[in-house]
Amino acid sequence: MHQKTMSSALPSTPSDQRRVPTAPATINLSAGSVETVMVDGQPHIVFRPAVEAIGLDYSTQLRKLRDRSWANRRDIPTVAEDGKTRQMAAVDVPTFLMWLATVNEAKVAAEVRPTLIAYQRETTTAVNDYWTMGGAINPTATLDQVDHLRTQLDGVERARIAQERLSAMGVAKQFGLVNSSYVEAMARTELARMNGEEPDVDPQDITITCDEYLKEAGVSSAADLRSARVKLGRTVAALYRARYGNAPQKIKRPIDGVFRDVAVYTMRDRDLFDTAWQELGRHYDLQTSINGVAR
Repeated sequence: MHQKTMSSALPSTPSDQRRVPTAPATINLSAGSVETVMVDGQPHIVFRPAVEAIGLDYSTQLRKLRDRSWANRRDIPTVAEDGKTRQMAAVDVPTFLMWLATVNEAKVAAEVRPTLIAYQRETTTAVNDYWTMGGAINPTATLDQVDHLRTQLDGVERARIAQERLSAMGVAKQFGLVNSSYVEAMARTELARMNGEEPDVDPQDITITCDEYLKEAGVSSAADLRSARVKLGRTVAALYRARYGNAPQKIKRPIDGVFRDVAVYTMRDRDLFDTAWQELGRHYDLQTSINGVAR
């Protein structure tokens, strides 16, 4: 057992040296903060910033760790604030707490003593919550800070959804299921939503469906929509295939209370709707079945 703990305190291993550099995450405590990284599935604290935050000499404290059998230290590549990769010593949470126990509060400057106390009281919960529950909340956070956190979480959710949609569109384009104009329009929309902004989309790239076209034409009753939707949809889809060589993209939309796959187009293809509508006008009783609206 003693030999095992001693070996874990060695500066680095070959796998550590090949490890992909990571940027530490900063967790704010009631006083001060800790920088944390995940190493082989275990949360670790980046040692140097924590030592210097309480006014101690880093080289001296690192030397002390090397002499402790209980110390579990790893040297890992991390991305510093200047963007450069550097080897940094990181210790697991039990080691960090054991090291804190060796620090004499009376010998720490008064202005940084609250940080030391916060390290001792809050590190375990804060770090574990960050890695296992997705985040840690400062127990002294104000309502404004909590509201800001909610805004950030909303942004994370928007980004996740947008990323999933962009990935799906990329696959669809790869297999020729959608055309470039549709992908560009949807990508602009999703990227804007990812950043919490209103989409800045070319009017020609705005999407349109058969139902939206029919409602714009004045078709309002459910019976009329059902009657015209099928014929208009088939005709527009045929014209689209003739133009692009593939079927239109489909998305889920509520139809009569049920989500169904619906063909979606962009306003660049509005002329296909107009052409199809004119064709329907010669074969369909528009005056009685579509509220007298003809185009």
